[in-house]
Amino acid sequence: MENSNSIYGSHLPVLEETMDKLMRHIAEIREVMTEQLGMDPVEHCLCRIKSEESMREKCRRNNLPETAESALTKLYDAIGLRIVCAFVDDVYTIRDYLVNSEQYKIVKEKDYIRRAKPNGYRSYHMILRTQSGYYAEIQLRTISMDTWAALEHHLKYKKNLGGHVDLIVSELKRCADELASTDLSMQTIRDMILEKE
Repeated sequence: MENSNSIYGSHLPVLEETMDKLMRHIAEIREVMTEQLGMDPVEHCLCRIKSEESMREKCRRNNLPETAESALTKLYDAIGLRIVCAFVDDVYTIRDYLVNSEQYKIVKEKDYIRRAKPNGYRSYHMILRTQSGYYAEIQLRTISMDTWAALEHHLKYKKNLGGHVDLIVSELKRCADELASTDLSMQTIRDMILEKE
């Protein structure tokens, strides 16, 4: 039964179907890459339909009416996927598979891995328009980038940190740079191993 109060209205079942189709496509990409690499390139993959509350709040933040039209045509993250890989190269390989697929139109890409945000945040963001006409936001990152982002997200919602905020922010930035360096080193080691096979 359709929830008439839902911001997604009657679109919710097709949104879920579109998300499932995207996940199946990611599983196919993983299979191909696993054959090539001898290991699954994806550590884990999460998906979600943005919650009612979050979507309504985002509409308000962007001065948009709280309607299905706003949620599905003005904002692009009703469907969200986070794909977490062990190695940086795998992030870009999966990105290439998605870009070269005829199933999607690429609306926007932001490479926060090569050009990190000032606070140290690293991730590869894509907005895809699917064949069903709905948009999906894809975040591709390594395990270390994902761990860092989770900690930084936790900091945003933590109250009563007092005078420690500046120290925590600078330590997070330092850790982001160290993790990026480690990601590159790990990639180099894996490349050396693959060359010897």
